[in-house]
Amino acid sequence: MALMACRTKASRVLNCLIEKTACLRTGPCANGISRRILDDPFGGIGHFRCYSSSAAVASNESRLGLGGFEVLGLKDYEEYRKALYGEITHKALLVDAVGTLLVPSQPMAQIYRKIGEKYGVEYSETEILNRYRRAYAQPWGRSRLRYVDDGRPFWQYIVSFSTGCSDTQYFEELYHYYTTEEAWHLCDPDAERVFMSLRKAGVKLAVVSNFDTRLRPVLQALNCNHWFDAVAVSAEVEAEKPNPTIFLKACELLGVKPEEVVHVGDDRRNDIWGARDAGCDAWLWGSDVYSFKEVAQRIGVKV
Repeated sequence: MALMACRTKASRVLNCLIEKTACLRTGPCANGISRRILDDPFGGIGHFRCYSSSAAVASNESRLGLGGFEVLGLKDYEEYRKALYGEITHKALLVDAVGTLLVPSQPMAQIYRKIGEKYGVEYSETEILNRYRRAYAQPWGRSRLRYVDDGRPFWQYIVSFSTGCSDTQYFEELYHYYTTEEAWHLCDPDAERVFMSLRKAGVKLAVVSNFDTRLRPVLQALNCNHWFDAVAVSAEVEAEKPNPTIFLKACELLGVKPEEVVHVGDDRRNDIWGARDAGCDAWLWGSDVYSFKEVAQRIGVKV
């Protein structure tokens, strides 16, 4: 009887959402374009990408698996999840690394030049940044993945092209720097308190990141590796976001189904579209949610 009542409630909520969606579809919509910069795990900044809001709207149609209906009301959606799963709406939280969980402590070009001065690097920070963007935007011909194992071949190419310096000692010093606590800091100072509350409530946690094998030492250096039940790194999984394979691997490691999971990340293509393609829920960091406390509250966990 309880199960039938739950399904009946979910059905009522769903019907209400569909009715609201039908009304919303009849109105005009703006077709704007947003532009952002992508971060990368060597502390640098990736190339520019443009996103059309119409494309984002199209991606939302499969977000909830509701036969192509778009759900735009946050409160309505939360009620829908609660009707299906109870007060805690997700059994697991997946978190992106760079740009969501942690960020470089200093600009990439500044570090490349500062360490490179003793090795003869003469390019200005602006020149290094521009050359870095060009190099990072080019297809990586040696592999379908940028980050294979420790990522050294890829990063040697990036550093050499960005700075004009191919000195091996320079590269090794720079490469090692980005495994240290000095190179990174956590985005949200309340992260530990929130994650401990989530774990106490039974929510499983995992990091899902396009990164090489240095991610684990980085998490350890920041003393946050023990917060997570699993880490899915593209260099180990051999799949990079937005490939749904890496999200499905994280679900497998946690022992949960994709529909029971929400992923939080700062990249609309890699994090949001990729997670939804895998069947997970997804929230955009800096747009849908602005802190891990807000993430926990949306899941239904008080901090």
